[in-house]
Amino acid sequence: MPKKSDDQLKRSRFYTIFTLMMIGFALVLTRLVFIQGLEHDLWVARAEQSQEKHVKLEAERGTIYDRNGKILAMNIERPSIYAIPSKIKNPRKLAGQLAPILKVQKKQLHEKLLKKKDFVWLKRKVSLEMSERIEKKQFEGIGFIRESKRVYPRNSRFGHLIGFAGLDNKGLEGIELRHDKSLRGKAGFVVMERDALGQSVFPKDFDYARSTPGRALTLTVDEVIQHISERELDRIVKESDALGGTVIVMDPWSGEILSMAVRPEFDPNKVSSSRPDQWRNRAITDFYEPGSTFKIITAAAAIEENLVDPDDLIDCENGTYRVKGTTIHDHDAVGIVPFRQVIAKSSNIGTIKVAEILGPDRLSRYAESFGFGKRLGIDLGGELGGLLQDRKQWSGRSLASIAIGQEIGVTPLQMVTAVSVIANGGWLMTPQIVKEPGKSVKGEGSRSKIKRRVLSEATTETMAEILKEVVAEKGTGRRAAVAGYAVAGKTGTAQKFDRALGRYSKERSVSSFVGFVPAEDPVVTILVVVDEPQGIAWGGQIAAPVFSKIAEEVLHYLKVVPQGNRPQEPTHPQESIQTAKRRSTLVQIADRSGGTSGRIVPLIGPRW
Repeated sequence: MPKKSDDQLKRSRFYTIFTLMMIGFALVLTRLVFIQGLEHDLWVARAEQSQEKHVKLEAERGTIYDRNGKILAMNIERPSIYAIPSKIKNPRKLAGQLAPILKVQKKQLHEKLLKKKDFVWLKRKVSLEMSERIEKKQFEGIGFIRESKRVYPRNSRFGHLIGFAGLDNKGLEGIELRHDKSLRGKAGFVVMERDALGQSVFPKDFDYARSTPGRALTLTVDEVIQHISERELDRIVKESDALGGTVIVMDPWSGEILSMAVRPEFDPNKVSSSRPDQWRNRAITDFYEPGSTFKIITAAAAIEENLVDPDDLIDCENGTYRVKGTTIHDHDAVGIVPFRQVIAKSSNIGTIKVAEILGPDRLSRYAESFGFGKRLGIDLGGELGGLLQDRKQWSGRSLASIAIGQEIGVTPLQMVTAVSVIANGGWLMTPQIVKEPGKSVKGEGSRSKIKRRVLSEATTETMAEILKEVVAEKGTGRRAAVAGYAVAGKTGTAQKFDRALGRYSKERSVSSFVGFVPAEDPVVTILVVVDEPQGIAWGGQIAAPVFSKIAEEVLHYLKVVPQGNRPQEPTHPQESIQTAKRRSTLVQIADRSGGTSGRIVPLIGPRW
């Protein structure tokens, strides 16, 4: 085969190289068309991402108000300080200069300045004084962005209820957490631009997306009533050297919480200096044995079942009684007295004897009907349902123990809500903490939410008369009396169970008083709980006077006319037109909402 000439070889190589080059150009052209056409948006976004940085700016959280429009949580603008590490020539020196001003450790600051990042936060939401000191120094590579900071102008007042939001404006506790979605709003951003080396960062023509503020929230609480409650709670905790305590003031007709005071106190402006266990709202998260205040439920159940009458004589055995191999004692020996005096004198023995007639099944059902053992559904996170054992798990001693408030754990919220059943004519309400549009049983305010009817009106009227005797001159709660107003309530002193010893402690107890006022025309239900007071710990001596002081000031603040100075046109004995209208409205609301469909009791028909 003849060999190719040099010219032929050159032409062959030329055509081969040309063909390969044309194929290469075609591939490049095809790729350019593909990039410029189909992938244009993708590559533009990548280019912007390499040249720009978006710094998130949190939205302004919605303001929180009390029922009268007083601000409980709000926002103020504060400067946040950032650094551009690539612009800082001597990170160690700068860290030494900034650390004492920012009040952070020099080592921590130095580590941030050494990071291979275009943008790092040094400290967010600082005071104006701090930012001004740094601005005057004109440090290269240090900048400022104004952000919204959450502040609580009432400091520790409402602290446990409102909770707090973190640096990123996210709710972390209390109302702030529960309603975070609506309070937080929608975040915006500022666009920062990098230079050709990808190092410098500076504002890009103030390009930003405006944030959308969160929605405001109005609570049912009253700042004045909260102040009264917290002041009196602070006083008794200090005087009795107690561990803490709780006060709740509720409108029994709507279930609205007017105040919720918890101690030890917590200031949401100083979260960093507090412990997590100080944050929790013990009014809904902690439960305790209610002691004699639970006798209200036992007595109401027996009366509703037509098993006992207030004037029926009960033998209280002069202070000693045997139950299932154990001996029950009364604080003060009581003989044969009418049932109304069993409650007024807080006889354990008399109450247990009535409970024995009632029986465990019915007592269990009534306890559940009053709201014990399950969450009540208040619009707050962390609510617990307390402790009420299933009837099948009761021991032979459980009936006697539960009847007098042992072997059962209740939250303060459950106790005040249960006693409001007596105050409002027999209805268990869902506790309200957030105002909602619509009319309440009083005409304005948050919409009433009825769970069920628990008692007949006749029973609640009888119970109100019995509970008034508790506060009478010879009753255990006489120190709860309020001049000019009739008070209905019950004392409670519950020894704490010592798990280490396997018995009730003689040194540690919970003192309480719960009641409503005025007795015939209730305006508020008030619960006072004092945890482990030292020395004298009886509820009638520790908690009852606190109830009296709070009730007196709250009634004056609400302009409730003293009993002897107001005209009445009774519908029921000693019942005002206002109360009659409220009862009637509750019935109408229940009929419309099906509120009576969940009724558990009575097992025997109403007595009226």
